Amino acid sequence: MDKTIEIDGVKLHYRDSEEENFRPIIIMHGWGCNVDTVASIENIFKGKMRVINVDLPGHGQSSEPPTVWGIEEFTSMMEKFISKLGLIRPSLVGHSFGGRISILLSSRGDVEKVLLVDSAGIKPKRTLSYYWKVYSFKTMKHLTNLLFGKKKGTEIVERLRGKKGSADYRNSTPRMRAVMSKCVNEDLKYAMPSIKAPVLLVWGEDDTATPLSDAQTMKRLIPDAGLVSFPGCGHYSFLDNPFGFKAVVSSFFNI
Repeated sequence: MDKTIEIDGVKLHYRDSEEENFRPIIIMHGWGCNVDTVASIENIFKGKMRVINVDLPGHGQSSEPPTVWGIEEFTSMMEKFISKLGLIRPSLVGHSFGGRISILLSSRGDVEKVLLVDSAGIKPKRTLSYYWKVYSFKTMKHLTNLLFGKKKGTEIVERLRGKKGSADYRNSTPRMRAVMSKCVNEDLKYAMPSIKAPVLLVWGEDDTATPLSDAQTMKRLIPDAGLVSFPGCGHYSFLDNPFGFKAVVSSFFNI
């Protein structure tokens, strides 16, 4: 059932199977996605667990954050969400960006199990071309502000960044672009050793957004973590290999 809840002025849309006698599990999608993107994961648990599939703030039918949030603010929002719904020891599923929230949340909350699917959470290694692009834009921003004033200069630079950035960046609003930039640069390796729940890492071996080396680092840092990788699969391994994914996940959650 589709539902909405307001927390600190932010409207959250979510789907709740409302099977309250079952163990709860929360699904959090990746950046630029929504509840429909991870519907196939939701379907694995239906009838076996209470499934809560959330549109994260700024995605789907949920409203944008009121300010430029980092992972701390997203995690705090989900902690309040869990409290308001009265969920006890929920399990967590995080794909990509949703994995970031799952990592931080499980590092300090009481959760049953955690499934990280092609998860973000490790700061990407930067190339010289990346730094060249960043500092070129900073120089351009400074010059356009001098020539056109701060407001007009910012508009010009944002248009150029939108054309040059990733698809996720281009398709985001100015505020969500700032949120994305802030979150991508956060490294959550420090939180991983504090995760006490069992963790399953499921990865596509051809994932270029969050490479398999990230999963191997997470496996090393998280005390009780196992890793399953699928050959020939990319960043959406749950869609690329749905049968293998369902088999592995069903075994991990004993459903």
